[in-house]
Amino acid sequence: MSNSSLRPGADEEWEDLLRQWRAQPSAQPRPFFYGRVRARLDDAAAQPWLPAWLRRPAYAVMLGLLGMALSGDSAALPSAAGAAPQNEAPGSPLPSAVPQG
Repeated sequence: MSNSSLRPGADEEWEDLLRQWRAQPSAQPRPFFYGRVRARLDDAAAQPWLPAWLRRPAYAVMLGLLGMALSGDSAALPSAAGAAPQNEAPGSPLPSAVPQG
């Protein structure tokens, strides 16, 4: 909490400072400012947001296929862990699972 007894005229000083700020004329932009802003916006709007190579359909399709190939979805590929040994029929129990008697 501030102690206003240390500076009895602090409120008046603030009021004077605020009056000085209000008395100053408002700042004006430099000449042709809005024209330069408009020209820069028009230039930015004229530039395409996609790279030139991606705007060609063949490259876009190729990029999509590459993304699908590298996505990690290996359901269509045979798995080495699930492959049956070549000398046994699929669905037959493994030799270690057959009870030894």
